[in-house]
Amino acid sequence: MARAGRPTVEITVTAEERQTLERWIRRHSSSQALALRSRIVLACAEGRTNTDIAADLSINQVTVSKWRHRFAAHRLDGLSDAPRPGAERTISDEVVEAVVVETLETAPPDATHWSTRALAAKHGISRQTVSEIWRAFGLKPWREDSFKVSPDPQLVEKIRDLVGLYMNPPVAAAVFAVDEKPQIQAIDRTAPTLLMLPTTPARATHDYQRNGTLDLFAALEIATGKVITDLKSSHTSADFVSFLNKVDRSVPKELEVHVILDNLATHKTPLVHSWMLRHRRFHFHFTPTYGSWMNLVERWFSALTTKKLQRSAHRSVKALAADITDWVANWNENPKPFVWHKSAEEILERLAGYCSAINTDARG
Repeated sequence: MARAGRPTVEITVTAEERQTLERWIRRHSSSQALALRSRIVLACAEGRTNTDIAADLSINQVTVSKWRHRFAAHRLDGLSDAPRPGAERTISDEVVEAVVVETLETAPPDATHWSTRALAAKHGISRQTVSEIWRAFGLKPWREDSFKVSPDPQLVEKIRDLVGLYMNPPVAAAVFAVDEKPQIQAIDRTAPTLLMLPTTPARATHDYQRNGTLDLFAALEIATGKVITDLKSSHTSADFVSFLNKVDRSVPKELEVHVILDNLATHKTPLVHSWMLRHRRFHFHFTPTYGSWMNLVERWFSALTTKKLQRSAHRSVKALAADITDWVANWNENPKPFVWHKSAEEILERLAGYCSAINTDARG
């Protein structure tokens, strides 16, 4: 005879409780744990089973059962973590919530964002307390990131195309992310750099001497992480075609070649079109307008800059070229491919969120 399982506690929520739970899910200041528990309770209120909820939220059934019973016994108060050992908190939840809400949704009359001093004075608490609240909720009002929504009419198609190349590349083909890093400066400090010492970082003069520039063409092979490079004194369409010939010689003739590029005018000249007609195995895939972040070779350029160029000194273009060549050779001895993780749907959903936020602000 089958053993009867533990009966499931039925959950019902009032309109006020539902409003609070939905607010905890939406609010950016809510912890991930509290938002998850709120989702569990709302799902339980729909009459769904622990197994169904666990599968939908990618969690364990025991977790669902725990918070189902906790809510049934203690309602909304049961979703908070139990107090931990230590000194008793002297700041009330109302003050914490007020600080968080004001930080997120308001600004002082004389500034674009709150400071710890201004919020502390308004609520009669210390600057350190405001700082601790911000740290606990991951708030940094003095920082501002940037974004740009692409106006490309083929945005969706291009995103799906590039993500498909990264995550499901075609068989019998080589995929390269290609771009140029123009005007790399050969610069030398006006005095030797002082070496790092205990308690003292390396120190370099703020001024420098310019000793010429060069342009770097790079083709990052997505599958292996190896990079084909070429150094030029310019980045004209003729230089680009010369680099394409180098890539062509490096890839076995039996393979198709897919090249990911940005929308630089150099990549679309009649000279390049003529070259493409003579090399039918090459296929160009362009990133969306303002979408060069989708070209993985940019990640490699970032590594080159931070690991080599940023703190190097070169007295001539020849010395700079030799330094870059050596760094590339060292990279190719043990290449590290960059793995693309986000699906096209995740990217488009994020973009839709930006657009929705922009439209909401415009209507407001």
